[in-house]
Parts: sequence; C-alpha cells; structure tokens
Amino acid sequence: MADLQLVDVSLRDGNQSLWGAAGLRTAHVAQIAPVMNRAGFRALDFSSSTAMGMSVRRHREDPWDLLRLARRAMPDTLLQFIGTGFRFISWEKAHPEVMELVYRTLVNNGMDRFVVLDPTHDMDAVRATARIIKRAGGTGTEVIAALTYTISAVHDDAFYASIAGQVAACPDIDRAYVKDPAGILTPERARTLIPAVLASLGGKPLELHAHASLGLSPLTCLAAAELGVAVLQVGCGALGNGTSLPDAERLIANLRASGHAVDVDDRLVALIARYFDGVAEAEGLPPGRPREFDAAFMHHQVAGGVMTTLRRQLSELGMEDRFGEVMDEIARVRAELGHPIMVTPFPQMVIGQALANVAGGGRRYDQVPDQVIRYVLGSFGKPTAPVDPGVLDRILSRPRARELAAEPPPPSVAELRHRFGERICDEELLLRFGMPGEEVDAMLAAGPAVTHYNPDTQPVLRLLRELGSRPAPAELTVDKPGFRLTLRGGDRA
Repeated sequence: MADLQLVDVSLRDGNQSLWGAAGLRTAHVAQIAPVMNRAGFRALDFSSSTAMGMSVRRHREDPWDLLRLARRAMPDTLLQFIGTGFRFISWEKAHPEVMELVYRTLVNNGMDRFVVLDPTHDMDAVRATARIIKRAGGTGTEVIAALTYTISAVHDDAFYASIAGQVAACPDIDRAYVKDPAGILTPERARTLIPAVLASLGGKPLELHAHASLGLSPLTCLAAAELGVAVLQVGCGALGNGTSLPDAERLIANLRASGHAVDVDDRLVALIARYFDGVAEAEGLPPGRPREFDAAFMHHQVAGGVMTTLRRQLSELGMEDRFGEVMDEIARVRAELGHPIMVTPFPQMVIGQALANVAGGGRRYDQVPDQVIRYVLGSFGKPTAPVDPGVLDRILSRPRARELAAEPPPPSVAELRHRFGERICDEELLLRFGMPGEEVDAMLAAGPAVTHYNPDTQPVLRLLRELGSRPAPAELTVDKPGFRLTLRGGDRA
C-alpha cells in the first residue's frame, strides 16, 4: 500500500470548472488561505492566466496583489501556476521575452510550482519553458510537465510513454502529471497507461489530475494509487465533484479504506470543505455534485470549465435548445482538425468553429475564427494528426489566411514598454499586454480589494444593499423567533 499526497485544486481549477473562473474573489481566498496552509496538502493549484484575467475583468481586483497575499498567508505550501508557455491572458502568442518576464514576475510574486501544458505535446517548447522557469526561480521552483490525456487514433500508451521518456531526460523538469481534463480516463485504461508512463519517467514522480465529469475519476484515482502514482489531485466541498476534481473528503476515506496512507489534517480539510459550501450557498453558486456516466463525452471531450462557459454562451445567444447539435458539431470539428487535445487554447478554437458552423446559417466553415486559421498555419505547434484535406483547403484558401500568414511577430518587451510607457511596473505592463487597457484602468481605479469575508453575513448584507437601493421606508421591522425590532423614521418636516 502507498503513502499518498494530495494537491487541492479548489482555488483555481475548481473555481474555473464549476464557477467559470468568476466565483472566487480575493476576500474568499484570503479568509481560508491560512487554514489551507496547515491542512497538509502538498501544493495548491492556485492560478493561471485565465484566472488572473478574470480577477481584472469581473472583479476589478489586482491578481498580482492576490498572489502576494496568498504567499504571505500560505508560506509553507507550494502555490501552482499552470500555463502553456506561449501565451499570457490573451489568446495571442507571446514573444519569448515576454514569457520570460511573465515567469520571472510570477516567481517574484510568490509562485513556486509551475505546470507546463503544451497542448500539442511539443517537447522542444516544454523544455524551453522549463529552462525559463528554472532561471527565474532556481532549484527551489518545481516544474511539472503535463501529459494531457485524450482518446484518439494516435494517443496510445506508446505515445505517452515517449513523452514521459523526454520528461525523464530533461534536467529542468522535476515531475510529470497525467492531466485528464474531460474525465475520460477509465480505471481499465489507467492500468496500462500509468505503468507505461512510469516505466519511462526514470524515477521522477507522477501525479494524476482527473476531472470527475463522468464519475470515473474517483475509481481511476484508486487504481492509480495501486499503480505507483505519488500524488492525487482533489477539490474540497462545493468545489469538488461535478466537472471539477474528486471530492477530497470522500477520496481520502476511500484511499484509507483501501489500505493507503494519506497524511492530511482531516479536521482542517473538513473545515475548508464547509467553508466552500458556505461560499456557494451565500453567493448563489452551484456546488459540484457526483456525475453519472455520459458516453457522449468520449466523443466531444469538453472539459468542465469550458462546458460551463459554453452553456453560458448558448444562453446569451438564445441557443440553449441547440446544445446537443453544438456538441455533435464539436466532435466533428475536432476530428477534422486532427484531434487536438481539448485543453487551452484548443477547446475555445474548436467550440468557436462549431458555433460558427451551427449558427452561421450557411455552409460549414463559411466563417472561420482567426485562431482556427492560426492553428492550421502551425502557430500553436504541429497538429498531432493531419487536418482533413477538404477543411484545410477551405481554411487556407481564404484571404484572411494569407493575411495571418504574413502577420508580424508578437511584440518584444522593449516594444511593449515603448507602447505602454517606460515607467510602469512589470505587473501592470503584463496586464496591459494581455487585456484591454480600459479593463486595467477600471481595476486600478477600484483600489485595493476587500480581504475579509464571512459567508454567514452575506444574506444580511444583501438585504441591506437592497434596502439601500429603495426609497426610504417609514417603518422597518425585523421579526424572527425570540426577536423583534421595529425602526420608525423621524419627522422630516
């Protein structure tokens, strides 16, 4: 039996998968961070460029302040940032100098564990990013290469074992994880995949990050524990299960019942779980629930956070009734584009093209988003399998394809400083590079974020805000069992 460690994903992937990366604000994190620091998690999946962009766009909060706050509150816990290595917030590819500045600034603001997730498994790019991170953070910075799991004609055990062998040979990569964003890794497939990967890793530790979207991952995690995986990733309370990761409390109990050791503080894990339950109830956010198996996921492979975003987009477009049609089109487009793995930025590309095909009203591929054209042109690496020849011809024959093929390289750091001003700090420079300037301006105008939060007071605060928005009442009565308070307005004559 094994000694297992856990990585909690509630603050980043749980929030993204279940609440569209918009549910948690700085105050939510600040309130629970000291408890999470003491719970015994090996690391916390804390941030991404998507999460940082949402902090600015939705909450007008400075994401760099949040990173610094988290590091002060959690000095004993590795804090993880996940990224592709070629973009930051914007979907546009960034200059290598800019990405080096990104990682250096992340390290300076407290991040010390980095997942490098190249969506095409381009190991030259992964090695280059790992070198940048190690230069920025030194030997105390942990680098993890993502082996992103999918099902296709080319993604067999030998494919992943080959990637693992390259991870083993890279001195700048400390460990690997199998990332299953769609939750489609079955226990049966794990029993062949994980031994093949471990045999090629050269003794480097292996972690498993498997979403619970189909209800498979709790069982797959138990199988992985038997097969030699060192770390399993979980979510707490309302931020576990559903399209997030397996529920921490249940998985811990199941691992121990199977004879494994999990060294965490059960009381603090339960406290964290109940806190996120309280946040969900107070903020009207949907908690993760155990999911039933859905065979259609094996075809479209859309991960939890992306699925949440897609449903919101369809609602905004008045297309909720065409969800099934869009999902079928997603599977078709993915196959035609060479089976890209459905991780950022490819789900957004595939779904964007599927929506254009369904909602466009004309022939399929009459409308093609720029990012799909860039993908076909090779801007994000070589597709794992060839693009369908007919689709390739339709995309590349467009005048826009010729324009994008001739577009200039992304701006360097010096060019960005010339554009935005020589005196702004690195943190603001990177936000302005990745986001519209007016959104950064609004964040700066909003001032420091609130850092105190109590879910139990939120109903009262909502009531007071609602009352404050109405004309002043002549009389206000608060009445509950054992308590009655009546307030009457004075004479204003």
